[in-house]
Amino acid sequence: MDKSIPRHIAIIMDGNGRWARKRGLPRNIGHKKGMENAEKILDYAHNRGVKILSLFTFSTENWTRPREEIGFLFSSLKEYLKKKKKKLMDENIRLNLMGRKDNLPQDLLAQIDDVEAATRNNKDFVINLVFNYGGRAEIVDAANKILLGFKQGKIKDSGITEENFQNYLYSPFVPDVDLLIRTSGEQRISNFLLWRAAYCEIYFTKTLWPDFGPKDFDKALEEFAKRDRRFGGIKTHV
Repeated sequence: MDKSIPRHIAIIMDGNGRWARKRGLPRNIGHKKGMENAEKILDYAHNRGVKILSLFTFSTENWTRPREEIGFLFSSLKEYLKKKKKKLMDENIRLNLMGRKDNLPQDLLAQIDDVEAATRNNKDFVINLVFNYGGRAEIVDAANKILLGFKQGKIKDSGITEENFQNYLYSPFVPDVDLLIRTSGEQRISNFLLWRAAYCEIYFTKTLWPDFGPKDFDKALEEFAKRDRRFGGIKTHV
């Protein structure tokens, strides 16, 4: 495997609203353009040899947005899943949703569950939709699962390690992030994949998400290839 290509890339797709505002358009047009761009980047990342692409599509904090905007995002995701199910199967792609599901609309949840179940054994590429998600919420939910497990006697009192703690996170099969990309010029991680991003390389760009194309993606990969990942260790010289 080419070590210059990250196994797991995560993207904070920021800037849809600003993209629309700059053009005097409604925010939902910016979201539509952003979703179209996400499809292009997913295809491109897959072709470049990335194995997992995590996209921050809806955070737990996004519930404070106008109901019309939330409804548009939910209906767009539902239509995407319905439209892309066959392609995912044909191309051996797994779709996974990482986040809380308990307060999502039933029709959306049914569509998510259907596509997740159909693609669960696909191995070539993983689309990890980080949806209705907060990094702190994920860690708190994991801690509560552990407490419940102790209470029910399902977990022995032998201590929790970093290695087995991951088993209680959302989607435990998803590995640590290698490269985190954030568009639009903001330089923070915004409660995104806090546990898995502990040692990732971070790439910030001023490009708004709807304008972030394959050339921009390649720039991020080029920057990643230059980084010296030591994971807290010391670089040795021969």
